[in-house]
Amino acid sequence: MHQKIIRRFLPLLAILFYFTAAPLTAQTDRDNYRQQAIEILESVPLFDGHNDVPWQYRNRVGYKFSELDFYDTTHLTPTMHTDINRLREGRVGAQWWSVYVSAQIPEDEAVKRTLEQIDFVHRLTEKYPDHFEMALTADDVERIFADGKIASLMGMEGGHSIANSMAVLRMMYELGVRYMTITHNRTLDWADAAGDDPQHDGLTEFGEEIIREMNRLGMLVDLSHTTPATMKDAIRVSEAPVMFSHSNARTLAGHPRNVPDDVLHLTKENNGIVMVTFVETFTSEERRQHFAERAAYQRKKQYLHPGEPDSVSAHMERWDAENEAPKSTLEQVADHIDHIRYQIGVEHIGIGGDYDGIPSLPLGLEDVSTYPDLFAELLKRGYTEDELKKIAGLNMLRVFRDAEEVSKRLRAEHEPSEVLITDFD
Repeated sequence: MHQKIIRRFLPLLAILFYFTAAPLTAQTDRDNYRQQAIEILESVPLFDGHNDVPWQYRNRVGYKFSELDFYDTTHLTPTMHTDINRLREGRVGAQWWSVYVSAQIPEDEAVKRTLEQIDFVHRLTEKYPDHFEMALTADDVERIFADGKIASLMGMEGGHSIANSMAVLRMMYELGVRYMTITHNRTLDWADAAGDDPQHDGLTEFGEEIIREMNRLGMLVDLSHTTPATMKDAIRVSEAPVMFSHSNARTLAGHPRNVPDDVLHLTKENNGIVMVTFVETFTSEERRQHFAERAAYQRKKQYLHPGEPDSVSAHMERWDAENEAPKSTLEQVADHIDHIRYQIGVEHIGIGGDYDGIPSLPLGLEDVSTYPDLFAELLKRGYTEDELKKIAGLNMLRVFRDAEEVSKRLRAEHEPSEVLITDFD
């Protein structure tokens, strides 16, 4: 009798074992490549395209190192994703620190707050000189990495931080900013942003002039957060390679923050780079669809219960209890890398985690210590060491150097732009 029962349930037990053992097996397989991944990341500077530690320090402690030691932030609630110990464990060699402020504040105020973010990054490198040093050039990155430190670079997230001023753009460069994300989540007077209503079908004439001035300065053009029309206009105008500091492939996850395939091919023609990010809804289409359904349900309840926020809240609590959000995974991040590699080649891929700028992360990529696991996954998938060196840092170094060469030529050919946005009224 017992044997009959066991035989009857054997298929079910086999299926159960497969689904419980598969994640463990995948992790075990990946562990076999982890030491090789670490050795790769110790041979070239691993660039991360976007990290929001400056924003975290602003919100948590008003930029005060005296109140939050950056060696270890694991004790915080909610936790941070980044600190010195985990950056070292993750073998990060070059960090693009995001100097971000909200696009919803007045632009003159945004300039001041961006300067505070820039000041923080400079003070970070001064506070921890054994671990960080400011990098302004590709040569700086290689020298700092060779000295055993983390090269610190700054990317300004959103053109609202220059308040429609070429002069402010130039001064941001002088202070060390080496890329500017053209928009954040708000359409500007001169550029359309993803997630906001388009007004210009891409860039205006003034927007195109900003791209040209960035080329002349040697400031990289970052197209994350822009619409496809803005992406295409910027690539058309830019004489230097462009970058996407933290975006994924739109074919795999249809979020408007991701890069469509036709723009991927334009990026290849431009010799630019797409730095694959870990934002969950940019990574998992299932998760994106889940939150779309949640938002639709919430709007429905708000319509049915106007002026009753407690009732709407109760409905949403029940919906959340009955509809668990699917998690994205390290493997899905690797899928985006696979897709971009298939479309345009490994020479145009980098990594842009967006750590400390997002509330949750894919399984397996919970903080900055986990980069070796991602590279181990890519080794498991058949990537060569030379390919992974390109993804880790050599591609970004090439883009950086190409922008420097373009700047050298354009500075010899052109004076600083005197164009004002009012010239186009």
